[in-house]
Amino acid sequence: MKTYYEIIKTPDLETLLATIDELKIQIDTNKPLQKERWIAIQEKLRVEWTYSSNAIEGSALTRGETLFFLKEGLTVEGKPFKDFLDARNHAEALDYLYEIIQDNRPISEGTIKEINALLLSGVNCTDAVNEYGKKIKKAAHPGKYKSLPNHVLQPDGTIHFHTEPIQVPDEMEILCKWIANNIDSVHPVVAAAIAHYNMVRIHPFDDGNGRGARILMNMILIKKGYPPAIIKKEDRRQYLVSLGMADKGDIHPFVTFVASSLIGTQEVIVRELNQKYSA
Repeated sequence: MKTYYEIIKTPDLETLLATIDELKIQIDTNKPLQKERWIAIQEKLRVEWTYSSNAIEGSALTRGETLFFLKEGLTVEGKPFKDFLDARNHAEALDYLYEIIQDNRPISEGTIKEINALLLSGVNCTDAVNEYGKKIKKAAHPGKYKSLPNHVLQPDGTIHFHTEPIQVPDEMEILCKWIANNIDSVHPVVAAAIAHYNMVRIHPFDDGNGRGARILMNMILIKKGYPPAIIKKEDRRQYLVSLGMADKGDIHPFVTFVASSLIGTQEVIVRELNQKYSA
């Protein structure tokens, strides 16, 4: 169990963390001076986070279609309705995330279940793979831990088995206790990445585990004053490879991947804050 929560410090990671903290200072210095622009940046991040997180899970919506739907509430012809449902649910889950943080609520099994309930609102069934590797549909239970095993068919044809349902409550309790014990003592990026990995490893829900793990990761970062680490669709392969390496006992590549993703978000914010107003 302890290997899942191992904290590794290496020179390359320390360099990334130093860069992150330098960018944080720049953002924290300039943000109060440009309140209106900061509001626009927050909305941009909300759209980008929703688009990217759903795209990683297979959504067909483009970034522009996601923005149009979230602003106007209008769907685009030819795209699956579920993709719009997922976009709405994700954006509402992010709004609720910021309420949790504003109210200074601790990260608990309850908050994680509430986020999952929002992500799966209106979803009646989810895709799954049975023990024979065949794709099937199974009923969804938003906000409730899984009662049936969930497996993932991997690109090499093997089936990856997640934590068995009977073990999920104990594993999630351990995860939440680890977060509570480390969120103020471990660098937030490291704590966020380890929490993300372990939620994906456990896969506690019927669906929404990847999106929920990325929200959990960013809940930790935002609570500690950092912006979200938005994982881009184009980085999906590296993201999955680094998660796979963590499954084999080496979580370091995943932690550095999350750190690099956060730097990407921070650099976008810095550019936006430094952009000159047009005449």
